[in-house]
Amino acid sequence: MAVLPVRVRLFRAVWRLKGVWVVAFAPLVLLPLALSTKEAACAYVILLMALYWCTEVLPLAVTALLPTILFPLLGIMQSKDVCMQYLRDSNMLFVGGLMVAVAVEHWNLHKRIALKVLLVVGVRPALLMLGFMSVTAFLSMWISNTATAAMMVPIVQAVLDQLHCRDDAEEGHVKGSSESAKKERERADKGLLLSVCYAASIGGIATLTGTGPNLVLLGQMSQLFPQSGGVINSASWFAFAFPTMLMMLFMAWILLQQVFIGRSLRGAWSCGAGRAAKERAARDAIEEEHRRLGHMTYGEASVMALFLLMVLLWFTREPRFVDGWASRAFNADAEFVTDATVSLFVALLLFILPSQPPKYLCCWRHNSDPDAQVCQGPAPPLLTWKVAQAKIPWNIVLLLGGGFALAKGSEESGLSRWLGSQMTPLHSIPPWAITVVLCLLTATFTECASNVATATLLLPILASMSQSISVNPLYVMIPCTLSASFAFMLPVATPPNAIVFSSGYLKVADMAKTGVVMNVIGIACTSVAINTWGRVLFSLDSFPEWANGTTHI
Repeated sequence: MAVLPVRVRLFRAVWRLKGVWVVAFAPLVLLPLALSTKEAACAYVILLMALYWCTEVLPLAVTALLPTILFPLLGIMQSKDVCMQYLRDSNMLFVGGLMVAVAVEHWNLHKRIALKVLLVVGVRPALLMLGFMSVTAFLSMWISNTATAAMMVPIVQAVLDQLHCRDDAEEGHVKGSSESAKKERERADKGLLLSVCYAASIGGIATLTGTGPNLVLLGQMSQLFPQSGGVINSASWFAFAFPTMLMMLFMAWILLQQVFIGRSLRGAWSCGAGRAAKERAARDAIEEEHRRLGHMTYGEASVMALFLLMVLLWFTREPRFVDGWASRAFNADAEFVTDATVSLFVALLLFILPSQPPKYLCCWRHNSDPDAQVCQGPAPPLLTWKVAQAKIPWNIVLLLGGGFALAKGSEESGLSRWLGSQMTPLHSIPPWAITVVLCLLTATFTECASNVATATLLLPILASMSQSISVNPLYVMIPCTLSASFAFMLPVATPPNAIVFSSGYLKVADMAKTGVVMNVIGIACTSVAINTWGRVLFSLDSFPEWANGTTHI
């Protein structure tokens, strides 16, 4: 074995210690900022956290705790005020929604829904991809995109295995056609797998709890603009983001069809005598997965009922175009009941209601599982704390809290006002152009940083900029919030990308080439949405009263 030069070995040793260097020396290099004005001290904390988040030299959640130490030491905020930011209403909405999502996963309800929809949609090549994307996007609206991708990828691989076995049997003795068909199948494999990871990222934008940046926006709006009157809630967000998600999903499907399916593969899979056999093979694979689940159990049905109850209560609490159930009963004087109240109420029921039917529903027990024996003593609840504790990503709660602490610190120190005053010259640029440029920057930044960290760092700055140029803050903040979820290019950009890449079917170049186009599609769809129905939903043509100045909480 060749001995490496001393310089190379030294460089490698230093590189391995890069985390130590960044953690130790970055605070010292930036220290002059901390010793200047109060605004500069807050900028010091933000720059330090941005550096740590981008390099990931510390866990993201650990970096998010820095304000609890640095803000009191630098005289920016009192410790009790900083710590209060880590369990705000938005954090509790996230926790409650995740508990319901964990129950859905625990009872395999998401897999039953996915397989049933695929059987209904059909297994023709174009419809198969559309079916996978639709199911993945729908599930990602309610449960984590990581869990959705982790569940869908094995199903895709099972379907592909069936199709490949059928193709190999038909083409075994025709070498030339077999080589050509193999390349076509590889392209189809890539397209189907990419459709899953793209749909997992796209689906999350449709609901407030679907992805972290949406919750960051909700929390920042309530903190920076407390007089906004709940302009962002589950109903208003869904009315805006769900059509946007559908438009993006359709455009992504068209792109993947053109790039990976194409005319040649469509001819191979959809024409001739072999089409029916291949469709049967795919359908058989999906039906086999569905059969393994057995009949729907009482626990599954109960979780589905509670999930639907939560969605119904969310959408009818404050629909805005009419009074909701909470408008007069609870929120006549102030917003006592929020979306967090609803999610935590349903989550509490999961820990109370039993997972086995009562005695007077013994017929259900027999029909769903004839071999099951009646439990001695009380049945376990639908969700136990052990399961919830293991599956809820508690680090995201701290990450969200760190973002809210940064926003509050920027407000208290005066950094937000200073940034706003520096951006006054942007008043001469059309708002739509500013929004497009900021979306491009956000989508680029989120490829190499956490989407929650990206939204956390950018949204307070965008809010100050909007105030300084007298543009409705939502006109800039909403598109950039969506763009923070557009991590389509790199395997490390988001967990669904990594899960799909680990299957071995894809190369980095495959993801990068289509990912660039997907970023452009996402920004284009967002721009169309914010300039059409978004203007009507959020009254974006006028500068709102609640944005004239910030009120200290």
